[in-house]
Amino acid sequence: MTLSKPLLPLALAYLLLSSPSFATTPFIQEHTMTTPHSTFTIPSTHTQTLQQTVQVDGETAVLTRYSRTDGRNSELGGEHFSTVIAADGTLKGFSNMSLELVNQPLPSREKSEQIARAFLQEHAPDLLPRMEISWIDPHDEPLTVEQNGTPQTLTLTGMKVKARNLADGRWFWVIVGADEQPMVFERDIVWISFPGKRQTEKWLHDAWLAQQTN
Repeated sequence: MTLSKPLLPLALAYLLLSSPSFATTPFIQEHTMTTPHSTFTIPSTHTQTLQQTVQVDGETAVLTRYSRTDGRNSELGGEHFSTVIAADGTLKGFSNMSLELVNQPLPSREKSEQIARAFLQEHAPDLLPRMEISWIDPHDEPLTVEQNGTPQTLTLTGMKVKARNLADGRWFWVIVGADEQPMVFERDIVWISFPGKRQTEKWLHDAWLAQQTN
């Protein structure tokens, strides 16, 4: 990924595990957050605005949200870059919701798979040996933006490479954006066959977050 501003260090993430709720904190620019396999970074256009200790299938993780420094479409449902990182430093997922990616041509299925595999090789190589691709198709996400002073919901589309880890039966995917960069990554998703729903919490999805506060 061609990104420049690094995440908070893992040591700070561990300290934040005791925080029960969202906290607004300044972004620390000179630190890097190293996962077991790589250093993950965020767009230079964003700054940290929220951080929360969360549970992902019964395990502790840290949800961190970065909003645009210019404040554009920063409300829930708008533009943001969010990450979920497990206590052991594993990147459980990230989401980059950006207006720049709306209504742009998408990469081919072949190109999307190539990009997804390259991303996984760097950030989640343990998923590759038993990876079984289910499908590669366009995937829509809602994005609420303000246009002429009025909120409007646009459709942000990427190419979703959905796969299953045959080692444990859990699902994972990489959604590739119009800029040919990973736009969304989620791993270790538990699916309940009956009644047919996702068990794993949706911390990277603003619509789900909104439901938790109602």
